[in-house]
Amino acid sequence: MNALTLSVVLSLVSAVLYAGGAIWQEQVARDNPDRPYAPMRSPGWWGAITLNGLGALLHVVALAFGPLSLVQPLGALTIVFVLPMAAVLVHRKAGAAAWRGAVLATIGLAGLLALTGSADSQSLGSVERLALALSTVGAIVVVVAVAQTAQRHPAVRSVLLATAAGVAFGMASVFTKTVAVDVSAHAAVDQLPSLAAIGVFATAGVLLSQASYRGAGLTAPLATVTVVNPVAAAAVGLTMFGETFRYGWAGTVLALGCGALAAVGLVLLTTERLGRDAKAKVPAPGGGAEFPGPPAGGLPSPKGPDPEERGAVLRSLPPAAAARQPSLPVRHAAPAKVVFNARHSRAEIRS
Repeated sequence: MNALTLSVVLSLVSAVLYAGGAIWQEQVARDNPDRPYAPMRSPGWWGAITLNGLGALLHVVALAFGPLSLVQPLGALTIVFVLPMAAVLVHRKAGAAAWRGAVLATIGLAGLLALTGSADSQSLGSVERLALALSTVGAIVVVVAVAQTAQRHPAVRSVLLATAAGVAFGMASVFTKTVAVDVSAHAAVDQLPSLAAIGVFATAGVLLSQASYRGAGLTAPLATVTVVNPVAAAAVGLTMFGETFRYGWAGTVLALGCGALAAVGLVLLTTERLGRDAKAKVPAPGGGAEFPGPPAGGLPSPKGPDPEERGAVLRSLPPAAAARQPSLPVRHAAPAKVVFNARHSRAEIRS
């Protein structure tokens, strides 16, 4: 098995592990709604972390054996694998819109990354690394703060948190690339700040992605992380590593089109979730605070003396005694009302 084939196999296995970890994370989020960021007491959460860690490790190894332009697009297969895996493992079938959105997002992302040109391996200086780390932390804090104001809109909140997670994962990849380039030219102790940044961003990405699954399903948060992660890394590569799109201006236009296609796929995924949330808020028949309706046979008549019997009794009384008896309305299921008129000692029917 040559190096290229090995990188493809490792990338495919990594995508499967990432998909399994995402499914497990969502299940943990559903079972632990009060601990959205770190349900550490749940064994399932640690299982999901293990799968994500193995997926990340295999992804790094794949980068060591294969080109970035091949390994990164294969990472987008996570969103493709997660739909059939969720249907088999947790019996959760995605709708047609989710499938269309997943396909569009995957095609757009794969095309965007495939158009990213290759350049000589470069690294970042100490000042550039510090500026990148601080600006990224500030951006993540702002996005998370905005997400906290959207508690009444789970889908919006989920996309914002997933965006922050994708940025964190993307920056972890950037610093990983930097360490990989400098590992032979600098001592290990010189890489400690970059290694610390990798740990911080990777941990933040895991916690934010875990929180993004609460109340918003699986597909939209995963699609957001899958798209934002490589886009953030590619943006740094284009602006700070000297990378360019292939085929000049034509490649740039195609890259913008692929980005728009991925965005359309993300909108489809999110719109389907918003529709499900709206349907879930509609109370079921007979539910909520509604009172039960009348039985099929109508409301029963109130208990009381029969009008004919009461009329017979009153007619047997002297007129003076009968006059002192109060008028008593008698209700029936029919619209008409039967009222006893004491003055004339007879029952009258009034509509």
